[in-house]
Amino acid sequence: MDKQTMIDHLNGDLAGELGAIIQYLTYAAKATGPYRPQLSQFFLTEAADEQLHAQFLANKIVALGGEPTTQPRPVPVAKTNREMLEAVLTAELQAAEDYAQRAKEAEAFGDKGLAVQLEDMVRDESGHSEETERMLRDWPL
Repeated sequence: MDKQTMIDHLNGDLAGELGAIIQYLTYAAKATGPYRPQLSQFFLTEAADEQLHAQFLANKIVALGGEPTTQPRPVPVAKTNREMLEAVLTAELQAAEDYAQRAKEAEAFGDKGLAVQLEDMVRDESGHSEETERMLRDWPL
């Protein structure tokens, strides 16, 4: 893997994190019903985690000589709390898969520190998806 390909892939991940931040902030505002305070807080807490990931990725892209993207991935439209949680679950599972792949690429690229950080991000995203799955288990249709 060459440096430009690594930068391009990390920029794809950064676009995902920027989209996730927007997704969580928007969903926090849109949450309704009796669990609105808890659901809104959940989304805001997740947004803060994704911001840390985005900052790491932007810094790494610059360190590699690239330009961080400012274009987020599109945010899925969701009208109900359940649809929001389902969209979040899909995004978190995708992020964990992407970071697992990126960690392998970083290893092949020869950047052990990046590989370790990306594995930590896999752990974070997996934790987010597990928490969201647990919330959805008994969420009314």
